[in-house]
Amino acid sequence: MQTLLYLDGSCGISGDMTVAALLDLGADRAKLDAALVPLAAEGLSYEISRKASHGLAGCDFDVHLPEHHHHEGEHHHHDHRHLADVEHVLGHLPMTDRARAIALRTFRIVAEAEAKAHGVPLEEVHFHEVGALDSIADIVGAAVLFDDLGVQECVVTRFCEGTGTVVCAHGELPVPVPATLNVAQAHAIPLEITAVRGERVTPTGIALAAALRTRDTLPAPFTVAKVGVGLGKRDIGAPNALRAMLIQADGPAERLHVLEANIDDSTGEVLAAAAEHLLALGARDVCFIPCTMKKGRPAVIIQILADESLLPTLTETLFRETTTIGVRSYPVTRTVMARESVTLHTAIGDIAAKRCTHGDLTRVYPEYESVRAAAQSAGVSLPEAFAIAQSAAQALAAQP
Repeated sequence: MQTLLYLDGSCGISGDMTVAALLDLGADRAKLDAALVPLAAEGLSYEISRKASHGLAGCDFDVHLPEHHHHEGEHHHHDHRHLADVEHVLGHLPMTDRARAIALRTFRIVAEAEAKAHGVPLEEVHFHEVGALDSIADIVGAAVLFDDLGVQECVVTRFCEGTGTVVCAHGELPVPVPATLNVAQAHAIPLEITAVRGERVTPTGIALAAALRTRDTLPAPFTVAKVGVGLGKRDIGAPNALRAMLIQADGPAERLHVLEANIDDSTGEVLAAAAEHLLALGARDVCFIPCTMKKGRPAVIIQILADESLLPTLTETLFRETTTIGVRSYPVTRTVMARESVTLHTAIGDIAAKRCTHGDLTRVYPEYESVRAAAQSAGVSLPEAFAIAQSAAQALAAQP
């Protein structure tokens, strides 16, 4: 039975609410602390406590930033971090590659939205509104905690936003604020405007949702395994909270779409680059199938497996990145084994693996890159390393 994370958007979302909700779900606080330790040197601190918002109890993640005593018109160096600076910081914080990839993707989504809102190139956007440190803490925290939960799928259906205006570093802005609206547009995330006065959906919050989301519909039916509530800081006259749930899909099959195009006039390099691009945009899988087209021309079918919400983006990318002039799509159902990350303890060191289960069937597959790294550091051949890893994997699969 597949476990998914569901972010319930009925009360909006923000970065600190996301971190708090994932902590409340049981993600490991020690991993959050470890990832944020280097930022303590810059004066960052935070408090985690339990509170309530309009009768809804939950977890509160409260970031404290260093006090900046400076005159108007001057800027502290923290206030002028560009995307490249933030990416440099993220490159050095202690977290897994998967968490780092999520954090980098989220920051890029925020930066693209801010660049469009302010009419400046991506590299000139600076993260000052949120004090840079604040958004790094929220985004890194959420990425590390999501990664720790070990789920592969995240459902986001829509977010409820407020109305009116909000005061920020640029003066008074209409709600939804421009950056939030730009993320919603770029990533096709539905917004529902409610009568609540004030901002319920922040740029950091919706960017995290865009980076984590793998599907836009809930499985029907599902059971709820656990609920986490993350509280926000605003009193908007209604609960200011994000509910995150670990849910289990009762139906074994999930609904996806296949996109295909036949291409007989392209080079291998161009096609490989297109595949990389499509995967980076969130396609589940991309493969090439050899075929023969008219006049006996050898050609390929590029076949992409993806969520329905990504179809417009991926179709556009196919037209832009390849020579095709037609793309077809059709819905498919897919049944997958439940997956979790495990570690194999072997004579040549620890090796990362995937444990896959379906009913009473269990398989453990060593991760290629991890086996290769272990082979290099232990000075053994790759086939030898694989044999050692396979034997440890079989022993683990046989455990009840």
